[in-house]
Amino acid sequence: MFITFEGVDWSGKSTQAELLAGWLAAQGRSVLSTREPGGTPVAEAVREVVLHGHDMTPWAEAALYAAARADHVEHAIRPALERGEDVVCDRYIDSSVAYQGFARGLGEGRVLELNLMVTQGLLPERTFVVLLDPAEARRRGAGEPDRIEREGEDFMRQVDEGYRALAETFPGRIVMVDGGRSPDEIAEEVREHVRPLL
Repeated sequence: MFITFEGVDWSGKSTQAELLAGWLAAQGRSVLSTREPGGTPVAEAVREVVLHGHDMTPWAEAALYAAARADHVEHAIRPALERGEDVVCDRYIDSSVAYQGFARGLGEGRVLELNLMVTQGLLPERTFVVLLDPAEARRRGAGEPDRIEREGEDFMRQVDEGYRALAETFPGRIVMVDGGRSPDEIAEEVREHVRPLL
């Protein structure tokens, strides 16, 4: 199965992706734990450009994320699924829709269409959006912020609104979880949703 985690920066989604991958492996399942942008040499190189490179136009940003995703799906995610492995991914298509479609103003439908095209329509069975107030998420931030993380709180609020709108659009796939609780509490809720899929 293919499971993804989403949320604003510093929401705790990466921690939850790691916890779920570890729990699945403990059940004796073969798991690919991966991230976006990244997961292949090409996608990791794109990650460096979009997160640590120069300022760029919104469509250049969206196209680079889509290019990284196309390579990631072709060379990592789809082969793992075909081998019968579980794939747990930290960010996927919904990130592009929330960040570039909503917050950058490119349009939800246009960004979604681009990404469905480059991934040949591959969507996860479940997507967990870890909800956390952007101001609280920013207080959790540590280290040198990347190009996206340097955007202001208004931008992150638009991203948050984008995720909430996506959850309304895809209620059968997207599960919203309260990121204000302890990591263990959130992880247990995630496992409750995943158990029926095993």
